[in-house]
Amino acid sequence: MIDSNIFKIDKILPLNVSRETLKDLEEYTQEIIYKNKNINLISKSTEKSIKQRHIVDSAQTIDFINKNDITVCTDLGSGAGLPGIVLGILMKTKKPLFKLIFYEKSYHKSIFLNEMSKKFNLNSEVHQKNIFEERNLSTDVIISRAFKPLPIIFQIAKTNFKNYKYIILFLGKNGKKILEDALKLWHFDYEKKKSLTSNESFIVKISNLKKKNV
Repeated sequence: MIDSNIFKIDKILPLNVSRETLKDLEEYTQEIIYKNKNINLISKSTEKSIKQRHIVDSAQTIDFINKNDITVCTDLGSGAGLPGIVLGILMKTKKPLFKLIFYEKSYHKSIFLNEMSKKFNLNSEVHQKNIFEERNLSTDVIISRAFKPLPIIFQIAKTNFKNYKYIILFLGKNGKKILEDALKLWHFDYEKKKSLTSNESFIVKISNLKKKNV
C-alpha cells in the first residue's frame, strides 16, 4: 500500500512507487506549468512550489483512497486534475482498475484533463458539465480540492448523488469550526489527518452523511 507519510516535502518522490510512476508525476507537473501559460490551471505565484503546493498536497489523500472498497473516485471542479490526475497516476496498478470521473465545466480545462488522461493511460471519464445540474450520480468517493465550501459540497452529495461511500475534502485553518458548524445541521462520521503541506490545514474523510431535521 502507498503511504503518503513517506512523501518528502522538499521532493515530489515517494520512496515505494515505481520509477514509471515518479516519471509520470514529474511529466504531469511540467504539463501543468507549460499549459498554465495559456489557461489558468494554477496560480502563477505557486508555479515554483508546484510539487509541494499541488502535487504532494493532492497525493497525500492516498491514505483515504487506497482502500479495498474504493474503485471509483469522482473529482468535482477538477480544474487541472488536482487531486484526480495525481491519484490516477498513483493508483494505476490497483486491481480492479481504479476509475476517475471528472466534472469540470470549463471547456479548456476539460480538454486538458482529457489530454492528461490519455497521456498517462488513466481509466477516466471527463464531463464538461456543471455538477449542480447533474442528478442520480454514483461513485465510491466524492473528492474536491479548492472548488466549493464544505456546506455546498454536502448539498451536492445529497442532491446530485444517489450513491457514494465517502467525501474527501481539504480544510484550512478554519476547518475545525467549519466541521463544528456542519455538525449542527448534518449527522456524519469523519476521520481527519494533518496536512503534510500546511501546519494549519487537514484532510477529512466523511461518511454516513445525513441531513438533520432542524
